[in-house]
Amino acid sequence: MSIFSPLDDSSPIILTVPGLGGSGPSHWQTLWEQSRPDTHRVELGMWDSPHRNTWVTKLDQAIRTAQAPVVLAAHSLGCLAVAWWAELAGQPFGWPVAGALLVAPADVDRDDVRPELAAFRPTPAKPLPFPSIVVASSDDPWIHPEKARALAGSWGSFFVDAGPQGHLNASSGIGWWEEGQSLLDRVLDAASDGTGKVRSANEARSLLAVSATEAAQAHYYGARA
Repeated sequence: MSIFSPLDDSSPIILTVPGLGGSGPSHWQTLWEQSRPDTHRVELGMWDSPHRNTWVTKLDQAIRTAQAPVVLAAHSLGCLAVAWWAELAGQPFGWPVAGALLVAPADVDRDDVRPELAAFRPTPAKPLPFPSIVVASSDDPWIHPEKARALAGSWGSFFVDAGPQGHLNASSGIGWWEEGQSLLDRVLDAASDGTGKVRSANEARSLLAVSATEAAQAHYYGARA
């Protein structure tokens, strides 16, 4: 039997994919893992000196071990691990990974990139084979907002501007990050029709664009109005 079990046969497993250094006790990924029975961390290892192929292999093992479908909730360099997994795995649309929430992706292509991140360059640019949301803040020191928006475009992801909230981590003071939970719910809705049936690419992305906008409106767009 799988070490991961969904709430029911049609509910996705949520796998969190941390970035450089892992996610500490106050990070939203850790808090989600503690509060949601459907959420589990991918133990990538080598948190302070990541190796791209090792991380991709560990992620692939977690996805294959989990009882599909799987939805990924990645942060920072974890987003690049997801993109590289999608680049190398060659999965059909929506299975076994049915969707992803990609938060504050790190820019590994910049000239002054930290050595720990350089092994993940170049950033994969192919559309992801699942519906996804990219969330980035306007003052993230790890990526310029225009770069984050460009990544979302190349990945076929819906982009959400979170405003000035740093790297969207524990230091941002977002705690359990209710806004992120709302966006995750939209990914879950777009991933399947509730019976375990995977939506088509067009249906999933259209639904995600509408519902993600609704989820973000009150929290982010409304806050800046």
